Amino acid sequence: MSRLFRAILLWLALTVPAAPVAAQPLSGLARVDAAASHMSDAGAGVELRLTLSQPVPYALRLIDGPPRLLLEFSEVDWTGLTPAALGASRRAEVAAMGAVRPGWSRMTLALSSPMLVSRAEMRVDQATGRAVLTLALSPASAEDFAAHLGPPEQEVPAATAPPRRRQDGTRPLRVVLDPGHGGVDPGAEREGVREADLMLTFARELKELLVRAGMQVVMTRETDIFVPLETRITVARASQADVLLSLHADALAEGRASGATVYTLSETASDTASAKLAERHDRADLLAGVDLSRHDDVIADVLMDLARLESSPRADRLADAVVAGLRETVGGLHKRPRLSAGFSVLKSPDIPSVLVELGFLSSDRDRDNLLDPDWRRRAAAGIRDALRAWAVEDAAEAALLRR
Repeated sequence: MSRLFRAILLWLALTVPAAPVAAQPLSGLARVDAAASHMSDAGAGVELRLTLSQPVPYALRLIDGPPRLLLEFSEVDWTGLTPAALGASRRAEVAAMGAVRPGWSRMTLALSSPMLVSRAEMRVDQATGRAVLTLALSPASAEDFAAHLGPPEQEVPAATAPPRRRQDGTRPLRVVLDPGHGGVDPGAEREGVREADLMLTFARELKELLVRAGMQVVMTRETDIFVPLETRITVARASQADVLLSLHADALAEGRASGATVYTLSETASDTASAKLAERHDRADLLAGVDLSRHDDVIADVLMDLARLESSPRADRLADAVVAGLRETVGGLHKRPRLSAGFSVLKSPDIPSVLVELGFLSSDRDRDNLLDPDWRRRAAAGIRDALRAWAVEDAAEAALLRR
């Protein structure tokens, strides 16, 4: 049976109307204050600080394979908090945040090695009613960690957020900007210029321009920190992005190249990407609004293929629009400005994603351009115009599909 035919059959099965489900009431919903929450390495361990609008019951549980800490609350609204905004730690990272069952929310911390909770306290400000939960994690031996593991996960279907409806022009376009590299990964370097720094500067300038144009913008990193590639996709999904733009400026060790290039995920890489994504433990994060954790690899693979039937052509049109926008405002593009490759950050099956190589740091001309605020302003304007044009065309197609 062909993959497309399997996808069509599965789509028919998934779109059969189901019996209505009664709404679940919220119980003691607290909101997280992202600006006052932080996670960082502390000595040989990790410290996590979560600031909430009010105190709520919470529970901690360690699980293995790989080592993780589950923080469950009754109940927390995670809106505004992203793994990147929470801070950088070399020993722990946020693997997931969201509803886990009616009335309960969960944050999952993936630990780089076995750790135990050495301190956990929630303090309440009597004047404001706000609560601060502070956790300290300390290194532990494999034996001690195993002795403190919680009970196995209960067989309770995970709650998934409803998928964000495809943009149709009736609301602001939500764009996730991904400045490449950062922290311990500086990216390309030439003549004292680091790709990570330059792309962060450009992303900030582009964000300001897009916000003034009425778009909503989220960045995968706001400072010089390392963000894993898969976390960048998770940030886009948690933000319910309409598009993801990853920003880079490479360098060549040999040969000469110059000018901007726009990449989409290649056809050959798409199948490999689906296979690798399907192998991941937490499949609920792979496809917005669909919990894949209870399905085998074949169904996960088909669901992601089905999502790409829609998102891939949209990504192609987005890439074409960005090329046209940059050609209009800065010219001097690469001799082949539209390419495809298996970049990990493009592998989200349900979000149109493109990677923009603004130039090559190994090219004197490109490097001078990238260091020139006026050139960057014109490049940002070209990308803004591209997003505007793409959004109009994409909304028109969405209207036709609804008829």
